[in-house]
Amino acid sequence: MSQANKAESREKMRPEYDIRGGVRGKYYERYRQGTNVVMLDPDVAAVFQDAEAVNRALRMLIQVARKQVDEATSSTGTASN
Repeated sequence: MSQANKAESREKMRPEYDIRGGVRGKYYERYRQGTNVVMLDPDVAAVFQDAEAVNRALRMLIQVARKQVDEATSSTGTASN
């Protein structure tokens, strides 16, 4: 790229696109750990304040489901299909 083109590009670039103060690899470790994004329907999202509230509700549901499986297994001696 010629000097004239560089100067023209700088003039057209918006200030919010300036990445000179950026940190390379800032989120690399977080990215490596992976993520599991789930989109909630608006009616469901309206009930929960934040991710922690969703996680609490799901953990309670897991406990109830496990208890149901344990009770079914202990009463019949095997898990039913």
